[in-house]
Amino acid sequence: MTIRSKTGLALRGALVLGAAFMLSGFAGAKPECIAPAAPGGGWDFTCRTVGRLLQELKIVDRPVQVVNMPGAVGAVAFAHVAENRAKDGNLIVAGSSVGMTQIAQRRYPGDVDKMRWVAMLGADAGVVLVKADSPYKTLGELVAAMKANPGVAVTGGSSGAGGYDHLRLLLVARAAGIGAADLRKIRWVQFDGGSTAVTQMLGGHIGVVTTDLGEISGFVESGQVRALAVLTQDRLPGKFANLPTSREQGFDVVGLNWRGFYTGGQVADADYDKMVAGLKRLYDSPEWKDTAQKSGLTPMWSGGKEFEAFARKSVNDLRELSKDIGVIK
Repeated sequence: MTIRSKTGLALRGALVLGAAFMLSGFAGAKPECIAPAAPGGGWDFTCRTVGRLLQELKIVDRPVQVVNMPGAVGAVAFAHVAENRAKDGNLIVAGSSVGMTQIAQRRYPGDVDKMRWVAMLGADAGVVLVKADSPYKTLGELVAAMKANPGVAVTGGSSGAGGYDHLRLLLVARAAGIGAADLRKIRWVQFDGGSTAVTQMLGGHIGVVTTDLGEISGFVESGQVRALAVLTQDRLPGKFANLPTSREQGFDVVGLNWRGFYTGGQVADADYDKMVAGLKRLYDSPEWKDTAQKSGLTPMWSGGKEFEAFARKSVNDLRELSKDIGVIK
């Protein structure tokens, strides 16, 4: 190898290292991720998996410390950050659609603007399902029947009344023009999980299920159920590309069970921007795409101002709907 080649390689190496430093996912020296739940859950998975990849991809130059802080479906961690870590540029906190619902229903000590919303890296798509032999062939046919008679079908999912699965269905109903009084007449049954809800639907006990696609994908692939709509911005890639979205059927509803992060509400712009840039670099990596898909997530990116706007709209929509059905005043 010539001296010129060696010099060129060294220069390229220096540029790569410099880019990694400039794109560091954190501004500070002690990167930390709070999982607002006990080990083993979705928030814990988000922190530990992303933390590991941040280090493996050299987006941070030291391990990301994961701290489990369970309590009140994320409210304990939210309060801790608001009161003690509002300016901490080292810190990200795992978040999801569940947290959005809790904020919307005022179960957290503060509103959505109490934090800065950093990025979404992936999501499980919400889906509206009926049996394969159901008379409803499209989402439009289902909501038209519900508009004429809100109690026409018993509906169900893995959350209680006023929980995220329930609200996703009601968002579709509201988008179809069903008013607040009739929204309350839509019958809802809670089950232990999406698979249990689908099994009960196949047994004829309920007529419609709203849940996460990843949890019940086998039922869709086998043809036992008909997916009337996925609640995503655009059609999903891969084997579910044939499933129509609610939006393309005229109902502008997005119901993602997303995975991502927030940070303290007073974190400096420079620190926040580095977090967004670092997580975007992770998102763009094949390592993240592979990990997300193996975990049942569809890689989806939204970061920075776009994601903050998404978080505010999500909370506002869920809050208005929660008022409509009497969950909050």
